[in-house]
Amino acid sequence: MTDKLIIFDTTLRDGEQSPGASMTRDEKLRIARQLERLKVDVIEAGFAASSNGDFECVKAIAEAIKDSTVCSLSRANDRDIARAAEALKGANRGRIHTFIATSPLHMEKKLRMTPDEVFEQAKLAVRFARNLMGDIEFSAEDGYRSDIDFLARICEAVIKEGATTINIPDTVGYAIPELYGEFIRTLREKVPNSDQAIWSVHCHNDLGMAVANSLAGVKVGGARQVECTINGLGERAGNCSLEEIVMAVKTRKDYFGLEVGIDTSQIVPASKMVSSVTGFVVQPNKAVVGANAFAHASGIHQDGVLKARDTYEIMRAEDVGWSANKIVLGKLSGRNAFKQRLQELGVMLESEGEIMAAFAKFKELADRKSEIFDEDILALVGDESVTAEKEHYGFISLAQHSETGEMPQAEIVFTVGGDEVRGQSQGNGPVDASLKAIESHVQSGAEMVLYSVNAISGSTESQGEVTVRLQSSGRVVNGVGADPDIIVASAKAYLSALNKLHDKSDRVAAQG
Repeated sequence: MTDKLIIFDTTLRDGEQSPGASMTRDEKLRIARQLERLKVDVIEAGFAASSNGDFECVKAIAEAIKDSTVCSLSRANDRDIARAAEALKGANRGRIHTFIATSPLHMEKKLRMTPDEVFEQAKLAVRFARNLMGDIEFSAEDGYRSDIDFLARICEAVIKEGATTINIPDTVGYAIPELYGEFIRTLREKVPNSDQAIWSVHCHNDLGMAVANSLAGVKVGGARQVECTINGLGERAGNCSLEEIVMAVKTRKDYFGLEVGIDTSQIVPASKMVSSVTGFVVQPNKAVVGANAFAHASGIHQDGVLKARDTYEIMRAEDVGWSANKIVLGKLSGRNAFKQRLQELGVMLESEGEIMAAFAKFKELADRKSEIFDEDILALVGDESVTAEKEHYGFISLAQHSETGEMPQAEIVFTVGGDEVRGQSQGNGPVDASLKAIESHVQSGAEMVLYSVNAISGSTESQGEVTVRLQSSGRVVNGVGADPDIIVASAKAYLSALNKLHDKSDRVAAQG
């Protein structure tokens, strides 16, 4: 019988730790529903104890998701664990994921605890968690840089206390595939009760080897769970990429001999959704989900593919969902057709008012654009004016004028706390003038660290999707806006970023 490889997705927790990748509750719910369509085994919904906002997100996802296990991270203390258990109350299947650092460096410098103190805390944490929930995962943060004998002692103890999954992260991306695989194998051999838990790997991409390390942990080490994110999203250089892990195991089943339960046709839609929500554009040459992943420019390659596609293609584009970008709706489409398409895309708007607002946006867009694609629909439901959450800043209208040899001017009307305000400015270009017009009133003092424009669906008629990354007082946020007019899209993105800066909810940094 073929072994099952468990896919544990942490896009909503570890992925969100990427600077500027914070998501709203509605956005997280949308992604969680897509992950369920993808048939991900475990969805790590967040870190419930880090903030009230994160608690509510985990709670909402736990109540909405029926097929996947929903997981919350917690530090190895009673408060965090109790908070995670409370957030997961409504889950069909819940998991508490508790962690503590085990490397000498982290214990001494970060925790300021002795190894014996860490050992006791890990045991007590798992014991407490096990009394609240049946499915408990224990992570040894910075596990790969830990003393293997000490790590084995902790793993044996937490399994005795009821941990059902043991995760050995390469928290800082230090590992090399052969060494990491061997480390996991040796560790499992040193733990007498290792067969009583599923072993998991969680690798970071600092040296560009997160996927290779994870696969080595599976093949050489015997791990049967991989922790990963959509598009490899995550802090610093990111996490292990879900799409690459899944397609590597499926494509090379002859080598790995493992089954994955993922519906691969949902990979590209998931990738596009995460990219759209976070504003982190997928590089064209990214494996599996990059725009060029199945493009053949060489004449020899083109000739080969036309004769027999497996000459140069080891997997089919449609198998990972590349056929999904179809014309779906137009200006004559009715409300029911629109509502049906939202459901097919995994978008669940909470009220009839939100559906009507989204439909109005759709009709407005259809008057300006003859063909509406899935990406367009996802972009418009991401518009803050559609969701129920009242944002502090809201876009109303924009007028700008530019001509060769003249300084561009812009006038923007927007809301601040529900009150309509107007800003005017000149700038180096129409975008610069528009954003300065906003700042003339807001005066946020935020530094712009990124501005990028991406065409959502191709052609000059496409909506422009703009990402603006702002930094203020040590916080980094991303704002995303979409519109056929890229100047308007830019203003929307800037206001979206300001909204996130305005949200002062404190979060506790979690494990990497």
